[in-house]
Amino acid sequence: MNLMVTYMSTEPVRIPTIPSLHVLPPTPRIQILRKSSKAFPSTHPRIRISSIREYPSGFRPLPSIQAAEQSSGLVDGAPESGASRDWKAVDEIKSALYQAFEGTNRGIFGVQSGKKSEIESLVKLLESQNPNPDPTENLEKVDGCWKLVYSTISILGTKRTKLGLRDFVALGDFLQFINVAEGKAINVIKFGVRGLKMFTGQLVIVASFRIATKSRVDIKYENSSIAPDQLMNIFQKNYDLLLAIFNPEGWLEISYIDESMRIGRDDKGNIFILERSETEKAENYAL
Repeated sequence: MNLMVTYMSTEPVRIPTIPSLHVLPPTPRIQILRKSSKAFPSTHPRIRISSIREYPSGFRPLPSIQAAEQSSGLVDGAPESGASRDWKAVDEIKSALYQAFEGTNRGIFGVQSGKKSEIESLVKLLESQNPNPDPTENLEKVDGCWKLVYSTISILGTKRTKLGLRDFVALGDFLQFINVAEGKAINVIKFGVRGLKMFTGQLVIVASFRIATKSRVDIKYENSSIAPDQLMNIFQKNYDLLLAIFNPEGWLEISYIDESMRIGRDDKGNIFILERSETEKAENYAL
């Protein structure tokens, strides 16, 4: 029996030479980076190395998280106390209020609707931060002298003309003296008269009050007077009109009070904003 043995050739196989083709250089790959709202770890190649120092946790906080931290009072990771946050907000609102008061002359002769809305919005913000929500239970905070800085009471049109407040009579400070022990409120409205004989005078309105609720007092008109006589001669024909404007009778809601500012709302829909005055004393007036 013949055995057939097949040997594999050890000689290299020659591949036929194929004519070379003209090969174009490879087209460079263009990488398109798309904006993403996802937070990448700091080790991601798209994040700068410096971001590791900026964000030690390795993640960039989302805007909503940052806003939440700011609104919650977090500064450098340390929470502020509730009291400090509240007082900071109160100071900022007061500052904005005083800026809004500029050029309004206490609102007595009218305020543009936009400015009025701005002031009333700030008043509501301040009222929401009232540190004494039950003021009539702690009336000593109300005691003393207060000066009007803004009111929605207005003297316009024929009223202003009849009272001479367009030409020769100027409206001065509006002061309020509160005597808690006697249950008295004394309003002093100052006037300055221009002309051949320049002089000053005042309208004094005395009222009593009693506690109605934890934040409201009922006010009753007692009496009034004008001095000197020259001022009375000017207002005599329109004295009832003058009293109708400044008569405090009704009720008053003390919607905000702290050591330096008081806000009240009356039954006629008016707002009164007063600041504490340490320079004026009731003894300086013939009350």
